[in-house]
Amino acid sequence: MTSVRRLLAASVISVQNSCFIYPACEKCFSRLILDSRRFNCLKCGCTGEAKDASYRYRLSLKIADTNDLFDITVFGSCLDPFFGVTAENLQRCIQDLNQLSGETNIDESPGVLVQAVETCFIGKRFIFGV
Repeated sequence: MTSVRRLLAASVISVQNSCFIYPACEKCFSRLILDSRRFNCLKCGCTGEAKDASYRYRLSLKIADTNDLFDITVFGSCLDPFFGVTAENLQRCIQDLNQLSGETNIDESPGVLVQAVETCFIGKRFIFGV
């Protein structure tokens, strides 16, 4: 299978979800299953303590070029410059904010973060490697 990589200049129309980071396996980058004490990767079988789980950026966007609409997901450390911190550090900040506010839904980012991400991306034009 030959894969052809192309560049696509497109504008962000919307942010598709409010969860910008996920617990990721350090070996295969798949989403980890977390419970209160342990993590498990269903793809490669990696396990460990929940407190040692790594986090990775995952930003799902709806974008448009001059002719078409696309759903695209941007992964990993290429998003560090936009957020100003690594996904690990952002996870710590979100966790601290959720504890202070009493929020129990750990899979959702605080509203102020969602608004900031929307302001940063919606209406802006980027070059995506697809």
